[in-house]
Amino acid sequence: MASPRVVSLLPSATEIVAELGVGEWLVGRSHECDQPAEPWLHALPVLTAQRTSHDAPAAEIDAQVRAAMAQHQALYTLDERRLADLRPDVILTQDLCHVCSIDLAAVQRVAAGLSPQPTVVSLNPHTLEAVLDDHLTVGAALGIPDRARRAVAALRERLYTLGDFVNPFDDGPNVAFLEWTDPLFVGGHWTPQLIERAGGRHPLNATQPVAGAGAAAGPIGLTERQAGKSVTVPPEVLAASRPEVLIIAPCGLALPRALAEARALLRHAWFADLPAVRSGRVAVVDGNRMFNRPGPRLVDAFAFLVGYLQNRPEIIPANFPWTPLHP
Repeated sequence: MASPRVVSLLPSATEIVAELGVGEWLVGRSHECDQPAEPWLHALPVLTAQRTSHDAPAAEIDAQVRAAMAQHQALYTLDERRLADLRPDVILTQDLCHVCSIDLAAVQRVAAGLSPQPTVVSLNPHTLEAVLDDHLTVGAALGIPDRARRAVAALRERLYTLGDFVNPFDDGPNVAFLEWTDPLFVGGHWTPQLIERAGGRHPLNATQPVAGAGAAAGPIGLTERQAGKSVTVPPEVLAASRPEVLIIAPCGLALPRALAEARALLRHAWFADLPAVRSGRVAVVDGNRMFNRPGPRLVDAFAFLVGYLQNRPEIIPANFPWTPLHP
């Protein structure tokens, strides 16, 4: 039986396919699919492009996105002809965030006109558990469910091992996680879960027990708590929360740009006065590679959080893309 021809229009899906060991089945990718950093991936045809510019300052990027969405304009383009030429059997996409990748409706419209019509798999995780389930979803769509189950078991084992370094009954530090800096966006979905499981608190967007979970407290209850999507907060709200640890990982920005945006915040007196800034507990992370993408590297992100919050630097993965922010 021939291997399926797979197109991934979602960076996290590309990473999942690679994690399952079948990266060679990919025949096309999005312009944002840049991991794993292997020659075979970068040699694939690129099927999408971005209408907005990520070279602009954070506030200008936000304004471009808001203007496009207000006018119901797509943020990405899709090379429909090239997609048809690739004759995919499976297209991996998403409908979680229209700002992050091309939207599901556009992909479904194009797929409906192809012959034979490919299977469109939409991945829309809101929690860490759902991210792991996406590995199983992709595995089932590609006909390798057993391989997917083994991969998920390995990821879970690593998560559990890292969790052994955390005292779940200790309140831990007050953490603020910024996934954008102008305006300030506080992380949501799986990010507050990771922070709380690593031993921190995330009061600006804390997890809440799911329906029927009761108090959902203690080490067992952590899997029964979820957070909402990311939220904007004014500077005075962030300042009033008095975070003891601050993590800045702007969505889609590599480390040099993330560091530049973080340094721009130092110009503000309210920011310089934050307890985290005054005590040197500010970490700037490559948001393009870590935290923002719901894929297998969230386990590396969790390892970083455990190491950073529990003062166990030896746990942080080698070459993890982060740097402290110095006033």
